[in-house]
Amino acid sequence: MAVPALRPDRLEARRPRRRFGAAPFPAGDERLGVAWQAPYSDVGGAFPPASPATAAAQKTTAPKTTARKQRDGFVAYKLAIFDFDGTLADSADWLKSVFNQVAIRYGFQQISDEDFAVLRGRDNRAIIRHLGVPAWKIPFIARHMRALAGRDASTIPLFAGSAELLRTLHGRGVIIAIVSSNTEENIRRILGPDNACLVAHYECGASIFGKASKFRRVLRQAGVVPKEAIAIGDETRDIEAAMQADIAAGAVAWGYATPELLKSRFPTHMFETMDDIVATLLP
Repeated sequence: MAVPALRPDRLEARRPRRRFGAAPFPAGDERLGVAWQAPYSDVGGAFPPASPATAAAQKTTAPKTTARKQRDGFVAYKLAIFDFDGTLADSADWLKSVFNQVAIRYGFQQISDEDFAVLRGRDNRAIIRHLGVPAWKIPFIARHMRALAGRDASTIPLFAGSAELLRTLHGRGVIIAIVSSNTEENIRRILGPDNACLVAHYECGASIFGKASKFRRVLRQAGVVPKEAIAIGDETRDIEAAMQADIAAGAVAWGYATPELLKSRFPTHMFETMDDIVATLLP
């Protein structure tokens, strides 16, 4: 049986069948309000380019998008979770002043200033082994340290630039949280009322290796997905907890652990100054 030939004019007018998943309108059709351009058709040829009017519309639309981002205050992370001691608060001198008193009370090794400098280059587990602290004593030691910090809160300063950092991030719409082994009451007293009110979420009293669950709780409270959050701290346990919670890890160079030790744990970001945090979170 002979197959009737198609007329050339009809062949020219014929449009290829739409593949599954292709756009519901032909290339250049602006009924959707956008100029959709298909990369290929099901007959092996590219769809024709968008019309001149569509191309002109695309050129004039891009700058508006950029301007809108600048106007709305584009940020790299919606949620910034800070450690407190050693990150926002300069509590190292206070820690040295009470450390050996606590060591005598709970029966672990006392340290000198030289020992303190050496221990800055070791991770938290290595420090605990060096001091000879049994695991069962850690919660009791932590509770006592919190009580001492509360007693001495008026003597513990913030790092220079901490208050300005919090105000800048808050002013640009970044949600600020603090996750710490310290207590919320102590942290609020050291921050002062003007800075404490900038923090949306406090998750305090964390165990030494228990920050990951606190990070996840803050994510739920803030309604933020992990890829939109960063945890910033000064110890290797902060980096480990961020990785466990599947969020970005930021490490600061001015805290308890040395920058070299922190870099060896491959944080997402390494911050040398407070300004580096601003430049990363508010590009």
